[in-house]
Amino acid sequence: MVMRLFCCLLLLSAMPSWAATKLEASVDKNPVLAGEFFMLNISVDDTVKGEQPDTSSLLKDFVVGPTSLSSRTNIINGSINKQTTWSVKLMTRAEGDYTIPAFSVAGLTSKPIKLKVAKRSVDADKNNEIFLKTSLSSNSLFVQEAGIYTIKLYLAKELLDGSLSAPSMEDAQLTQLGKQTESYELVDGKRYLVITREYLIQPQKSGVYTIAGPAFQGRVQQNYRQLEVSALGDDQQIEIKPIPSDYKGTWLPSELVNLDEEWQPNDNTVEVGTPITRTITLTALGVTKEQLPEISMPTIDGIRSYPDKKENNNAVRDGRVVSQQTASYALLPQKPGTYTLPEIQLPWFNTKMNRINVATLPKRTITVTPSSTAISSTTNSNQQTIDTLTSSPNNNVDATQLESMQVQKNIPLWLIAVAILGYVLWIVTVIFYWFNRSTSNTTKKVQSTADIINQPSLKKLVAVAKSNDNKVFYNELNNYAVLVTNKNVGAIDELCCIVSNSELNNYIMQLQAQLYSNRTTNCDLNAIIKILENHQTQALKSQQAVLKDLYD
Repeated sequence: MVMRLFCCLLLLSAMPSWAATKLEASVDKNPVLAGEFFMLNISVDDTVKGEQPDTSSLLKDFVVGPTSLSSRTNIINGSINKQTTWSVKLMTRAEGDYTIPAFSVAGLTSKPIKLKVAKRSVDADKNNEIFLKTSLSSNSLFVQEAGIYTIKLYLAKELLDGSLSAPSMEDAQLTQLGKQTESYELVDGKRYLVITREYLIQPQKSGVYTIAGPAFQGRVQQNYRQLEVSALGDDQQIEIKPIPSDYKGTWLPSELVNLDEEWQPNDNTVEVGTPITRTITLTALGVTKEQLPEISMPTIDGIRSYPDKKENNNAVRDGRVVSQQTASYALLPQKPGTYTLPEIQLPWFNTKMNRINVATLPKRTITVTPSSTAISSTTNSNQQTIDTLTSSPNNNVDATQLESMQVQKNIPLWLIAVAILGYVLWIVTVIFYWFNRSTSNTTKKVQSTADIINQPSLKKLVAVAKSNDNKVFYNELNNYAVLVTNKNVGAIDELCCIVSNSELNNYIMQLQAQLYSNRTTNCDLNAIIKILENHQTQALKSQQAVLKDLYD
């Protein structure tokens, strides 16, 4: 036991002390050319986990690539050496003398590095197998005006791999448009693969700015060898002009703004209940789709408006951003009359003429006529046939009239007999009248009950609801409303007033919105039928109670 402990202590004493003692920073090239990538290596003589040098200070003077980490352990003659290395690819855009700052890791600090960057010769660029070209759609933009920045990478060798950095600009948003494209071009008789990227530039502040050109670094195949290559794009100067002080409203800078509309049907005269689709298209050059303002539909009394689908799109045409907004509205005339839809105006700033313009949709007048397809009104039940009871006592000789007759002193016997007979007939007539009145009351009671029972049937609505065809159901509902209300125009609205049920109103509004705005609104057709059935049942009970009170 003592011997084992002694051996362990001996082995421990023989092992070297592994502790970081030195941090070094170095570059693989010095001097380097402007636009040429070189490698910065930061090494420590130990294994370091969960810690790495801060390279953010390099962003001021260099294009900084990703950082890679490697570690190794060497055993030579029983001596164990460990090393951890961080590698960063760097590039400078301009010639001059630079200083790579000191770094700190694991309590150790490296020494700064003096770096000399030489000017890249024009001949070197011409003879290179790879180069970059950059261009701007315009060197002068207004604040929030959209510009296009184009990058073209020319490759004369087979590309194995590589990375192309994005351009950068202060106080601006740069966004790549779509995917990069590939094509082939002949330059001085040499065939190049051209990779093209387009970026959308949206400046946020006025002033003179520099767009830092992109940088490319990669590997190409040449004579069975792999070569490291790099290229640097030129910087671009751009002037950003401020928003004019006299401009009012939503800022919309553009070279061209156009408002257009389409009507379906394209008629100035329509019938009540005929859906009209109005599609408004806004097109603007030099702005993004997010900058397009909302086009609102004015409210017209007597015409319901339902917003339909809306789409915003943009594309690049001839180096310019073209954005378009398409908004559709469903208009539903409710009552006859003449309506004028007011003019729609949209102010915008013309960046070519440097002045405020207004895009306009002219006012439009439409005439709404009564519906010709509605079921003609039924015979007015309130027009009763005049009771021409010929047996009414008012049509017979009144006793008081007999009494007022002048009685002659000498009355013939036959005249007395006629008078008596007339009186008897009058009594018979009165008895007959009261008998017929009782029979007539019974008939009228039966007829009134029959009128209540024979309300418009809901069977057609029930059958149509099973097909889930909202349009057919709405037409059948309108027919039912015409029978109930005796109105050809606004029958459904009148039916809602008669039933006086808020749920029915909501269901019908949902149904109309689904029909005339193409929205995916679910409407419970059976619920509408159920409400109408309940209304008929309540009306029947109420009227039967009234009849019972009248005829009991």
